[in-house]
Amino acid sequence: MSEAPDDRLKRMRMRAWRRGMKEMDLIFGPWADDSLAGLDTATLDLFDAMMTENDQEIYTWFTGHTAPPDAYAPLVAQIGTHARARLAPKG
Repeated sequence: MSEAPDDRLKRMRMRAWRRGMKEMDLIFGPWADDSLAGLDTATLDLFDAMMTENDQEIYTWFTGHTAPPDAYAPLVAQIGTHARARLAPKG
């Protein structure tokens, strides 16, 4: 039995907020809240796959210590842009 689209989004959103590493919760969670519902299936699949990666390794992609795998690079850039915009000083 396949997962219903709404159930998939709920699962992915919860997983984005409960990574096990608070830094990743704060990067992925707000992005998931703002973006998941508007993504196409291919990007959802990619994000789902990225969620299986190790948090410590993913974190190095966002801090620039290591480059993400080519398959994830555009999504990492998109999420990173969202995180920087959200944390930028207002005014």
